[in-house]
Amino acid sequence: MSEIKVSGLRHVYSAGTPFEKVAIDDINIEIPSGQLVGLIGHTGSGKSTFIQHLNGLLAPSSGTVTVDGENIFASKEATRKVRFKVGLVFQYPEYQLFEETVFNDIAFGPKNMGLSEAEVAERVREAAGFVGVPEDCFDKSPLELSGGQKRRVAIAGVIAMRPGVLILDEPTAGLDPEGCRRILSNICEYREKTGSTVIIVSHSMEDVAKLADRLVVFNGGHIEFDGTPEEVFSHPEELKAIGLAVPAATELSMALRRRGIALSPSIYTISRLLEELNALTGGGAEC
Repeated sequence: MSEIKVSGLRHVYSAGTPFEKVAIDDINIEIPSGQLVGLIGHTGSGKSTFIQHLNGLLAPSSGTVTVDGENIFASKEATRKVRFKVGLVFQYPEYQLFEETVFNDIAFGPKNMGLSEAEVAERVREAAGFVGVPEDCFDKSPLELSGGQKRRVAIAGVIAMRPGVLILDEPTAGLDPEGCRRILSNICEYREKTGSTVIIVSHSMEDVAKLADRLVVFNGGHIEFDGTPEEVFSHPEELKAIGLAVPAATELSMALRRRGIALSPSIYTISRLLEELNALTGGGAEC
């Protein structure tokens, strides 16, 4: 498990040129060990730039990022070390599979950590088990797998390094509903069994609303909202105003409130909506 602290983080692309763009500015946030955070924002909001600072892929224009109390940009060695501690799975990671076999792809990270062959093999089996990749796939080419299987192999390759922080950028993008359910279930199981900090990046509230302990909403390079799902979803109109699609249950409860029905402003699941409707109707509402 690992703790992250970000202070005054700012990143400017193409600084000093006519194409200069401030991507994120004055970001201050602490993420304690073991928390599952949903990082939300529309395209261009700064969320992807932000996460690339957390494992040293981007260096800040100003500000600091510390993991377990150590400034990850203090030295080249500190930056290298954090890449094994903070695992980042990019959007559409299956397009980054490059080894000849599934086993070798999952083993790539652990091998770079300098582990023994026996330890590498143990980690490959463990990571494959977390994400539901059967061992009879180990000798196959990743190119033979379905899209969902490729996604799980790519995630396993990061998990095999046993990071204290697992960051996933749009892990359900392009998957069908069943594929989405499986991937999110795998991620939750990993977090429950390891106690790792997990950050799920998404433009969709629906994907992470039921899973996250905390939601952080980016807008225009700044943090617009930061709190529990209940706290964040108590601002549905503001969320819609910055271009985010709120969950269907929130949308429906908003419509009912406009009709004079006294519902909580922080509803974001169907079960919560039914619970409140049942309280108002004496138990007559059904799914």
